[in-house]
Amino acid sequence: QVQLVESGGGLVQPGGSLRLSCSASGSAFNTYTMSWFRQAPGKERELVAAITSAGGSTNYADSMKGRFTIFRDNAKNTVYLQMNSLKPEDTAVYYCNARRIWVGINYEYWGQGTQVTVSS
Repeated sequence: QVQLVESGGGLVQPGGSLRLSCSASGSAFNTYTMSWFRQAPGKERELVAAITSAGGSTNYADSMKGRFTIFRDNAKNTVYLQMNSLKPEDTAVYYCNARRIWVGINYEYWGQGTQVTVSS
């Protein structure tokens, strides 16, 4: 079992930056692929970025490439999302996700989400 708690959301002006954090409790954090998703009002949840268990590989949605950076600190059981050059269309609830396949079983956990609002 993994519990995920996001923090760092808030109100920011267009062009500004925020860093989201997702702290994980439970065991074996370093075996999970970690991802950030977001969901805007009236829209489906979408993948923002993902990072492999050891941090060796990352993946981004096209609209976030060059602006967002996902990274993790396995010693602190934390994954981060650095968001720069924010736009009003980045406004959404951002969710942390952990997943792994272990002995043929898929394990997946979600955080409760943190609101990011980009507005002047």
